[in-house]
Amino acid sequence: MAKRQLNVGLIGYKFMGAAHSNAYRQVGRFFDLPVEVVMKAIAGRDAVAVRAAAAKLGWQEYETDYRRLVKRPDIDLVDITSANNAHAEMAIAAARAGKHVFCEKPLAMDLAEARRMVRAVERAGVKHAVCFNYRAAPAVTLARRIIDEGRIGRIFHWRAQYLQDWIVDPKFPLVWRLQKEVAGSGAHGDLAAHLIDLAHYLVGDIAQVVGDMTTFIKQRPRLKGTAGGLRARKAAGKGRVTVDDASAFLARFADGAMGTFEATRFAPGRKNHNCFEINGSKGSLRFCLERMNELEFYDGGDPAHLQGFRTILVTDPSHPYIGAWWPPGHIIGYEHTFVHTVYNVITAISQDRLPSPNFHDGLRCQAVLEAVSNSVASGGWEKVPRSRV
Repeated sequence: MAKRQLNVGLIGYKFMGAAHSNAYRQVGRFFDLPVEVVMKAIAGRDAVAVRAAAAKLGWQEYETDYRRLVKRPDIDLVDITSANNAHAEMAIAAARAGKHVFCEKPLAMDLAEARRMVRAVERAGVKHAVCFNYRAAPAVTLARRIIDEGRIGRIFHWRAQYLQDWIVDPKFPLVWRLQKEVAGSGAHGDLAAHLIDLAHYLVGDIAQVVGDMTTFIKQRPRLKGTAGGLRARKAAGKGRVTVDDASAFLARFADGAMGTFEATRFAPGRKNHNCFEINGSKGSLRFCLERMNELEFYDGGDPAHLQGFRTILVTDPSHPYIGAWWPPGHIIGYEHTFVHTVYNVITAISQDRLPSPNFHDGLRCQAVLEAVSNSVASGGWEKVPRSRV
C-alpha cells in the first residue's frame, strides 16, 4: 500500500537551505517514515540561482516568490531558511495559508515578533517546529536520557560556550549576519540561542539573567547586494557593524541551578566549539560538538578507585537515532542532526501531534535573548519575560 505523501516547500537555498535539503533527501532512505516525503518546490528571489539550486539539491520545481510557494495547494509543509528578518512574515503567511511551518532559529527578530508568530500558527491550527538541530545530536539526546534517569541527581551548574573565529579578520566584509536590520543580533542570536535552547532542553526554565555584549570591530568593508552575501562584489568604503560580536551572561534557573553562557565569533582556533558541562549532586556530563560522537559522563557513585570522567562513544544501536545508521564505531556528522530533526518533525506531523522543539520553544528562547539585551542596557539582573502569548 502506497504511503500518503507529505509535500515540502523550502524557502532559501544557501547554507541552511542546503542542510535542510540534504535532510529531506536522506531521511526516508535511513528512517522508516509513516509518509513519503516529496521535495516539491524551493523558493528564492534570484531566478538563475534558485533554478540551479533546485537541480542541485533535488527539488522538483522552483518559485521566485515565496508567496506563490505558500499558496500552492500541493504544498503541505513550508520550511523557512531565509535571513532572520523574513521569518515572521513568511511563517505567518504560511500559517494563514493552512500550511505546517518549520522555521530556522532564532525564531524571530525580537520577542514581540515571536509572539505574533506563535499566535498565527495557533489560530491557524497548523503544526509548527523550530530548527534547534543540536537537540537531535545523539550524544545530546543521550545526555537528556541520563538526566531523566536521575543519574547526575539535582543539577547545580550549567556552563556553556559557543565559540567561532570566522570574523576575526577586520577585512572580512559586512555580510548580512553583521547587520541588525537583517540578522536581529550577532553572536547572541546566532550562537547563544543554541546554548539557551540546550539549557532549556537539559536543565529547565531560566528565570533571571545578567549579561554583557560587545562589538570589537565596528566598521567593515561594504558589499554590494541587498543581503551582503559573501559572493557579492565589494563596494567602496566601509559600513557600520550593528550587531554584537560576542555576548556573555549569567543565569539563574527556575529550579535554583546556576548557569554561565558565552558566545563569540572572536575565538581564534575555535571553528564550531559548541560545548556544555552540567554538574549535579551525583555526577556530571560534558559535550562538545567538535567531538559530537562522544559524551563524557562522571558517575559519583563509582568506587573511589574508578572515579573519573568516562567517554561514551555514542555510536551503538542502543543510542538515540544510531540504529538507523552504521555499525558501532562508525561515526556520524553535523548533517545528521538535520536528518534527525526532519525525522522528528515529519513523524509528529504525520501522527497529528506537535513537533518538539516548536514555536513555543523558539518563543521561550527569544524571551531569554531579550532579557540579556535588557540587562546589557540596564546594567543589572533582569527577569526573563513571560514566554506565553
